[in-house]
Amino acid sequence: MPQILVDHSADLDFDRAGFVKEVHRAIAEVIDTTVADCKTVFRPAVQYAVGDGTTGQAVVLVEIKILAGRSPEQRAELTARVLALLESHLAVPAAIGVEVTELERATYRFVHHPGR
Repeated sequence: MPQILVDHSADLDFDRAGFVKEVHRAIAEVIDTTVADCKTVFRPAVQYAVGDGTTGQAVVLVEIKILAGRSPEQRAELTARVLALLESHLAVPAAIGVEVTELERATYRFVHHPGR
């Protein structure tokens, strides 16, 4: 179920495949889910700025959407682990942020569409 959205500077060079494997594994270890249930989308941003835009610093913002019901401690642990993973996969200075948000169980639906 977890949805991981990674917005990042388009020119940022980092190991996305390695990051995904480790993030999916970390999520499965912290909350009640499986690696197979995790889905990640990378969204490169051509335009971005940190501060007044003169530093040239890269940006990486990660949002992890999970079903509601996890404890604040679980969400905080997940945030800390993903932040550490990001730091280990980046070789350049970057402004990075991680947020864990909850989806309401009563209104969220996900299906694997078989196509036509």
